Amino acid sequence: MTSARRKSYGVKGAPYAFLLPATILFALFFALPIGYALWLSLHKAQVKGLGLGAGARSEVWAGLENYRDALTDSELLSGALRVVGYGAIVVPVMLGLALLFALMLDSDKVRLAPFTRLAIFLPYAIPGVVSALLWGFLYLPDVSPFYFVLDKLGMPQPDLLDGGPLYFALSNIAVWGGTGFNMIVIYTSLQAIPAEVYEAAKLDGATPLQIALKIKIPMVAPSLVLTFFFSIIATLQVFSEPTTLKPLTNSVSTTWSPLMKVYQDAFGKGDIYAAAAEAAIIAVVTLLVSFGFLRAANSRNKQEEAR
Repeated sequence: MTSARRKSYGVKGAPYAFLLPATILFALFFALPIGYALWLSLHKAQVKGLGLGAGARSEVWAGLENYRDALTDSELLSGALRVVGYGAIVVPVMLGLALLFALMLDSDKVRLAPFTRLAIFLPYAIPGVVSALLWGFLYLPDVSPFYFVLDKLGMPQPDLLDGGPLYFALSNIAVWGGTGFNMIVIYTSLQAIPAEVYEAAKLDGATPLQIALKIKIPMVAPSLVLTFFFSIIATLQVFSEPTTLKPLTNSVSTTWSPLMKVYQDAFGKGDIYAAAAEAAIIAVVTLLVSFGFLRAANSRNKQEEAR
C-alpha cells in the first residue's frame, strides 16, 4: 500500500476515530442499560417451595405479563394522574414567569440587569434535593418563619403539606428552581433579535407593550417551544421533590409519582422485573408526548410560513 493511499485512509477514518470514545460510552452507559432493562421487563422471578436454598428462585420468561400488570396497576395510574395535575400548575406558571422576566430584563429601562439575571438564575444552580429540603422546612408550622409571622398577625395558618395545597407546595419548588434556566434560554433569544427591528417598530409608533406582544414573543417562539419541551419531560419524571418531602408529611405516599412507584417496586419490594416494565412504559409515554408536541409545533410553524 502506497503512502498516499495510507494517508487517504487515515483522513477518511479520522472522524470515526474521534467518534469512537463517545460511541463506546454511549453503548456502555446508555444503550446497554436500556437493553438490559427491556430484557428484565420480559422476565419474572419464579419461586419454588419456600424460596429457601440454592436454586429456589429462578428467572423465567414472562412475555408481556409485567406490562399488562403495570397498565392495570391502580397505584401507577393514580400516580400518573397526580403528575398531570402537578404539571398543569408547574409548566404554565414556570414558563409564564420565565417569559415575563426575560421581557423585563430585555427592556431598555431595566437597572442592575446582570445582578437581576444572576438572582433569578441562582435557584437553578441549587440541587433539587436541597431545594426540596429548604422549602420543606419552610412549610413546616413548627419551624417555618412564615407561620410564626402569620401567628403573630392572627391570620390563618394553612397546612401546605396536606390535601390540595400539597400540589401547590410541590409546584412552588419546581417553579422556584426551574424558572431561571428557562428565563436564560428565552432572554438569549431576545438578545439575538436585531436592533433594527425594534427601531423600525418605534418609528411606526409601536409602544413597548406592542413590541413585546407583536415582535418579541413571536420571534422567540422556538425558544418557548424548547423550554416547554424540556418542562414536559421534567414534569413526567418528577421524583426528588415528593421523595424528599415524604418524611415531612403523610400525604405523600411511596407511590405518589410513577417514578416513585418504580423505585418502590425495585428497591422496596425487590421486584426489579415489574419495575423495569413500568420504567419502559414511562419512557414510551414520555417519548410519545414529546414527539407529539414537537410534531404539532412544527406543523403550526409550517402553516404560519405558508401564510
